Amino acid sequence: MGSAGISIVFTDVDGTLVGDDHHPLLDTAPIMQRVAARVPICLVSARSPEGLYPIQEQLGFVGPLACYSGAYVLDAKGNELFSTTISTEEAVAIKEYLDRELPHLTVGTYGFHDWIVDSREDPNIQREERLVQTEARTCTDLAGTFGERGVHKFLLMGEPAEILEAQRTVAERYPHLNVVRSSDILCEVMASDASKSNAVRMICEHCGVDLERAVAFGDGPNDLDMLLSVPNSYAMANAEAQVKEASTHVISWTNAEGGVARTLEQLV
Repeated sequence: MGSAGISIVFTDVDGTLVGDDHHPLLDTAPIMQRVAARVPICLVSARSPEGLYPIQEQLGFVGPLACYSGAYVLDAKGNELFSTTISTEEAVAIKEYLDRELPHLTVGTYGFHDWIVDSREDPNIQREERLVQTEARTCTDLAGTFGERGVHKFLLMGEPAEILEAQRTVAERYPHLNVVRSSDILCEVMASDASKSNAVRMICEHCGVDLERAVAFGDGPNDLDMLLSVPNSYAMANAEAQVKEASTHVISWTNAEGGVARTLEQLV
């Protein structure tokens, strides 16, 4: 148990744990390692497992992962704790709809450890590859790639106004899915029971930790349900206004200033 009664830490990644270049802040590694030696640190992100492993490796700790905003949850050894997918049949239909009705957006399709795109030459894909330090695979055969397993997530990429409109139209077209904006240029489409809060509860149960002793850090709209699920939530200084209003604490530092590590150094 941490010295402040903290038994587990949950943190978002982009806009929260990593710098503005979306890469780990290496000077925070010693702090994160000291904290991880006392309590589990769990990354809770819209990223795939392959987009989270480099962060753990570079900061020097291991722990459970909630990938795809909670659609795919792994324990510290990489074993599956939970998975909820969009059926492959529906995913094929959704991809056809997106290509037809929102052709100006870039779409990435994710499931388990696969990330496929129509073209790796797309500037949006190249940007995403740089940020998450992993590579997509050019493939248009969605059904052949995912088979009976299904798809964990579609990632829509575009300009801010386009993403706001896409969030609205896709949510109206597919009200049974979870459609949430993860940044001003990204929108995630997942199964309805994919949520960061569900992942937090599941990991606490797996680790034998009381949810009341959990803390969480976040910055964006897709962090709200996680932040509201724990008694002590921390919004970054750079967080959106609605996130600050919903959190029990607003820290003084931004993600680029190592706010998560600096706060944990005080708490644990």
